[in-house]
Amino acid sequence: MNQIMAFTSSSLLLFLLCFFQSLCLYSVSSSPNKPLLLPLTHSLSLSLSSSSSSFPSQSYLLKFSSLRSADRFHSSRRRRRQLPLPLAAGADYTLSLTISSTTVSLYLDTGSDLLWFPCSPFQCILCENKPLYSPPLPPPPSSHPLPCSSLLCSAAHSSLPISDLCAAALCPLDAIETSSCSPSSHPCPLLYYAYGDGSLLASLRRGHLSLISSLSLSNFTFACAHSALAEPLGVAGFSRGPLSLPSQLAKLSPFLASRFSYCLIYHSFLPHRLLRPSPLILGRSSTISFTYTPLLHIHKNPFFYSVSLLSISVGRVTIPASSQLVSRGMVVDSGTTFTMLPGEMLRRLAAEFQLQMGRRGFIRATGAEERTGLGPCYEYGKGRNESQRVPAMGLHFAGNASLWLPTRNYFLGFESEGERVGCFMVISGGDEAEGEEDDGGDDGGGGPAGTLGNFQQQGIEVVYDLEMGRIGFARRRCGELWDSVSRG
Repeated sequence: MNQIMAFTSSSLLLFLLCFFQSLCLYSVSSSPNKPLLLPLTHSLSLSLSSSSSSFPSQSYLLKFSSLRSADRFHSSRRRRRQLPLPLAAGADYTLSLTISSTTVSLYLDTGSDLLWFPCSPFQCILCENKPLYSPPLPPPPSSHPLPCSSLLCSAAHSSLPISDLCAAALCPLDAIETSSCSPSSHPCPLLYYAYGDGSLLASLRRGHLSLISSLSLSNFTFACAHSALAEPLGVAGFSRGPLSLPSQLAKLSPFLASRFSYCLIYHSFLPHRLLRPSPLILGRSSTISFTYTPLLHIHKNPFFYSVSLLSISVGRVTIPASSQLVSRGMVVDSGTTFTMLPGEMLRRLAAEFQLQMGRRGFIRATGAEERTGLGPCYEYGKGRNESQRVPAMGLHFAGNASLWLPTRNYFLGFESEGERVGCFMVISGGDEAEGEEDDGGDDGGGGPAGTLGNFQQQGIEVVYDLEMGRIGFARRRCGELWDSVSRG
């Protein structure tokens, strides 16, 4: 209250207008253009406080995450409209938000455009042994159903006409014709979302979203799920879709929504590496140095953050990317663990990597390949000298943007059945990505040709510059970045 009293008269007037109209963002910060720092928590770290006495081995987590990455990638190309399935423990990052006094932990997902969470009564099918960090609560009491006449209701239902949606909500014909359907009596119909290997049914609602205690967004549209298949947690969608958190925030605070970034602390699938949060920064400064590549605009997948991959370097050898990776691009995704490439492209990349590893004296470890589903794998000792023998790997994007990955982002050393091994951490998306049949569009295929997963993004600040239509990369020490931004 003391801070509000310190506002200038014009600022106070704006605040009161926003409050009574219930449709804008307000902040008691005296610096409206100051970046907002939020903590991301890896799901592995949540296992530290779990009642379970045992923690899965690295080999298990690697194989499990590679399978789930493949499921998510294939679902993104198969379905016209889907909510990609967030990966379970060992894969994704969670963000805590408060919606109309209800605090929820949600997976951050730049590959989907909806914010949803479970609401009681809640039924989750095939959710045994999956994390449920807090019991579902009733729908936030101060929230209300989204009207069937809302444009966001139409956006959620794949742009169906509002008249069709209000008819499904049993609104009388005369009210449909005069656009006077009662919001309370005729809410937006239940939303069915299919994703990866599961699905959900949810009601769309509006309420106050609080990013921090001093920053609130009213009339925020979210989904309250009462039944789900295979996923007991919710998602905070950060894609380019109209329902995503950045899209809704942009209407009221363009500064915070126009540029956001995250920097994922390296974890190596070991929970003790995750004692510090990874920073998520809304309103990232445009003066910070990044290497940028332009976003692709794909008609069939307009919400994805897709970029054109031109080639990949292994040591001094450059391997041209397949035509699909150039034209349809690869998605920069926070919700997929491993980078996925079309099968033929990965075979060329792995063959060159295997050739150079053999020349450097590394010995294949086929047993580790069978246990993890990754490959090629090699006997791999500890120490800096060993990692320096691994050939360098760089991704080259459109716009003369090159990203040279830290060795541990694409070649991970770990213990497997009593032996120390290292495995190549890029996996196949299958050959169908190379020759996928088109369904009549002009994009050369049904979806993205590859995915840049969050494992390969560790130790790299990734900025999503929505204002300029580009993605930026910069090598960072993510813990130090958290410290510097939090100090202001």
